[in-house]
Formats: sequence, C-alpha cells, structure tokens
Amino acid sequence: MIDWSLFGEYWPQLLSGLRNTVVLWFAGAALGIAIGFAGGLILAGGPAPLRRVIRAYVEFFRGTPLLVQLFLVYSGGPHIGITLSAITVGVVNLGLYGGAYFTEIFRAGFANIPAGQIDAARSFGFSRGQTIRTIILPQMLLLSLPAIVNLLIFILKDTAVLSILTIPELTFEVTGMTLETFAFIEPYMALAVLYWLLVELTALLGRAAEHGLKRRMGMFA
Repeated sequence: MIDWSLFGEYWPQLLSGLRNTVVLWFAGAALGIAIGFAGGLILAGGPAPLRRVIRAYVEFFRGTPLLVQLFLVYSGGPHIGITLSAITVGVVNLGLYGGAYFTEIFRAGFANIPAGQIDAARSFGFSRGQTIRTIILPQMLLLSLPAIVNLLIFILKDTAVLSILTIPELTFEVTGMTLETFAFIEPYMALAVLYWLLVELTALLGRAAEHGLKRRMGMFA
C-alpha cells in the first residue's frame, strides 16, 4: 500500500529539491548553449587552429561520462590547487558536457544553410550583421530546435547525477527521504513524476517555440 501521508510530510524537501534542480538545469543549460553556439560558429568557419581546439574539447566531453568528469574536477581539482564548491563543479560540468553536444548541433545547423541564400543577401546589399540576424539565425534555430529541446531534456535528467556531490537537488532529497523512512516506492514515484512533468513541460514549450518561429519566418517570406 502506498503511504500518501509521506508526500504531505516531505513536500517541503521535495519542493526545495525541485527548485534546486531547475536552477542547476537552467544555469548549466545556459552555459552549455553559450559554449555550443560559440563552438558551432568556430567549427562552421573559424580559423583552423581554433577548430582543432574546439574539436578536441568536443571529443573529450562527448567521449567521457559526466560522472567521471565530476569526480575528476571535484576530487582531483584540489590536488592541483583548484578547489571549487560542489554547486560550481556541478553547473560548470553540466555546461561543458552539454556544450560539447550543443556545439555539434549548432555546427550542423550552420552547415545546413544554403550558401546561395547568403550570396543572395549580399547581392541585395545586406550587411554581414543583417544576413546573420535575418537569414542565417532564424533558419539555423528552426533546423536545430528539435535537437536543442532533446538535449535540454537530457541535461535536465543528468542533474540527477549531481546528487553524488551531495548537492541538494531533487534526487538527493529523495534519497534522504528513503533513508529516513525506509520507503522506496513513494519517494521514487514522486521523483519519477516530478521529472516527467518537467520533461513534458520542456517538450511543450519547445513545440510552442518551433511553431512560433515558423510563423515568424512565414511573416518574412
């Protein structure tokens, strides 16, 4: 039998963990998008030495598990004089890990813009800034949006790994709930439902953004 009273007793901890999860997710995803956008631009047409640096970064962070990266920075950092708080390590690692994937998403988005459209914009007297703002970015975002939303969902679920650093996010609070009550069904049912709701909300907002972007581009057609 499910003990529904546990939800009433532990809802403040669950709500606090949910809030911390969302904050960590937003911060890590924002950092990842910023890194990915810059990396995508460089891979799409930057100098060769910079492209090699970005490629090495992408291959390292895509090729190693997030958990290993967290341990390397959090536990290994002090051995080389770098001591960071658990939250800082969590956000930075989420950003770097996600940024490697965002880099490939944005690179592919830029690569899929037909060169003829850029040449046509130049022939009509568009400046470089106008070409990027009105032609390249809207199309790149539309092409990349489904992949961006999927990656945002993966980063959201990856915040659960941060519990290993004792960051009081949702999974950490649920783990504490199980240790205090020796209940497993109720805490992990709450964990699954809350993550599911966040994922569904993200997917819904992503579809709305895609629809809005299509309508906006149609206005300029």
